[in-house]
Amino acid sequence: MLSGRRLDLLDPTPMDIEIEDIAHGLAFVARWNGQTRGDYAYSVAEHSLLVEEIFGRLQPKAPSKWRLAALLHDAPEYVIGDMISPVKAAVGPGYGELDDRLQAAIHIRFGLPAQVPAAIKKQIKKADRISAWLEATQIAGFSVAEADKFFGRVTPELAEGLHIRLRPPVEVRRDFTDRHATLLAQA
Repeated sequence: MLSGRRLDLLDPTPMDIEIEDIAHGLAFVARWNGQTRGDYAYSVAEHSLLVEEIFGRLQPKAPSKWRLAALLHDAPEYVIGDMISPVKAAVGPGYGELDDRLQAAIHIRFGLPAQVPAAIKKQIKKADRISAWLEATQIAGFSVAEADKFFGRVTPELAEGLHIRLRPPVEVRRDFTDRHATLLAQA
């Protein structure tokens, strides 16, 4: 890692995880395989910031630790990349196991339980689907009807004022790191 840490992907430990490495990696990993409108790729870091914001709208009284879990929901992708669901399925259960081990190490590193409670995970997944719907309709060329079919219908009130921003990786990396620090201080 750029921090100088050595990360064993097959047996990751919490002490090998640094937020700066996560933020840097995620700021350079493109969602939608880079197939989006704009001058910059839509990064997993930007997506993660949006998911955390949506989760906060869905669960306004949730403790900061669960908002932190929402921010970190795709954190393993800083080293294993972002694969679309059909590819993950084709790779098989090994991908999911690798993702789970890395996610557990990341959670423990930042004071979260290795596994998020099912009810919280369900709400994070809902925020993730809403984010995907917004991304699909705003930058990936989907019609509203197509996005509704693939991601479910989004209520206008929930999506109000949420606009996808395509920014340079250095800005997204900074905002991701800053948001992480804020949530960690509140947890």
